[in-house]
Amino acid sequence: MTDPYAGLADVEVAVTAARAGADVVRELYGRRLDRVDKGGGDFATVADLAAERRILDVLRAARPDDGVLGEEGGRQGGADAARQWLVDPLCGTLNYAAGSMLVAVNVALREGPAAVADPFNREIFHTDGTTARLRQDGVDSPLTPAPDTRLVDVNLDPPFPSAPAFRAVDLLAHPRFVERFRPRVVSTTLALAWVAAGRRAAYVTDGGDLSGSVHFAAGIALCRAAGCVVSGIDGGPVGPAGRGLVAAADAETHELLLSIISRD
Repeated sequence: MTDPYAGLADVEVAVTAARAGADVVRELYGRRLDRVDKGGGDFATVADLAAERRILDVLRAARPDDGVLGEEGGRQGGADAARQWLVDPLCGTLNYAAGSMLVAVNVALREGPAAVADPFNREIFHTDGTTARLRQDGVDSPLTPAPDTRLVDVNLDPPFPSAPAFRAVDLLAHPRFVERFRPRVVSTTLALAWVAAGRRAAYVTDGGDLSGSVHFAAGIALCRAAGCVVSGIDGGPVGPAGRGLVAAADAETHELLLSIISRD
């Protein structure tokens, strides 16, 4: 029997796995879905669980020696695996459960290639770690960030670890922000993919170290490969000592946002 994954580069494994998860998300959309309570107001649907299973099927077949960290299933595979895949099978569960199509499927090799699938536009944003591209209808085109839209997505979801020094809601009311930008709220990896694609000028969220998060790793990888300016909300690097995330299409937008956040 022919191995369908033989010879696939890591980026193609990420794309294939993300597409598999997106197929499930699209198939189950609009149905009445049971929920699994995760506490603190968070929950998963059966779509999250089914999409993660489909993604894991691909990863296990294509990279059986690698470990996986899944949003729903936690750590799987060998604890001593040299490589680890980060999987968020349905980023935007609350949107999805409410009937909104603003969701994404994330698959990223830690510190390596990544893919973000938009199930409903049938787009896959992907990076091999060096270049960033959009695949649609089997055709790849480069991602080119641009600040022209002036749209900035701001994550308003709790927790707020930097409060009171920084509250995302305060950013939206800052006179310099209002003068230059127009806010949008899309708490999903699509927001980061859209910065890389030039559909958004920037994305801002509070938080700690997001570099190894199943929610953010793929989007951060895309933005970096596309040439966006990426840092924490304090201007420091995203990493173990990081604070949140500012991903901007260009240096000017990034600098202005940081100056507003720091209340300069």
